[in-house]
Amino acid sequence: MKSICVYCGANPGASPLYAETARAMGAALVEANLALVYGGGNVGLMGIIADEVLRLGGEVTGVIPTQLVEREVGHTGLTRQFIVKDMHERKAMMSQLSDGFIAMPGGMGTLEELFEMLTWSQLGIHSKPVGLLNAGGFYDQLVAFIAHAREEGFIKPQHAAMMRVADDPKLLIQKLSHP
Repeated sequence: MKSICVYCGANPGASPLYAETARAMGAALVEANLALVYGGGNVGLMGIIADEVLRLGGEVTGVIPTQLVEREVGHTGLTRQFIVKDMHERKAMMSQLSDGFIAMPGGMGTLEELFEMLTWSQLGIHSKPVGLLNAGGFYDQLVAFIAHAREEGFIKPQHAAMMRVADDPKLLIQKLSHP
């Protein structure tokens, strides 16, 4: 079974749409026979997507640093849970365990993880697909900024195209599977 790493918020967000989207992403992963790799928490969108994948019989691997086990309430019911030393080890392990990456709505950590995977792809460190789930237009301004940076000559067109964007989980998984 292949695995998709999903980056998302440790908070549920202001709109119920984000929780609905996390459940839909979990269902889409299970339907596509893809395992979930994520940050290992039991809170926010992280907990929601993990719970949905597990509820539907899918596999979930969490990777959480020691310092976040209590803060993010490390999920105790996962298929596999790795407790690692720090965020660097977490991100490296999540990358190694995954065949692709999706960023759902989230905050600074989600953005940092998304851009790290895009940068690694740009530099040839990996050749795994990277997707952005634009639930309810959450990332509209980010997508516009990437286009602006491309137009201003700071991002090459082929690098901007590495970020595959969709507002529907099933469509995004298809885009990751067929570039």
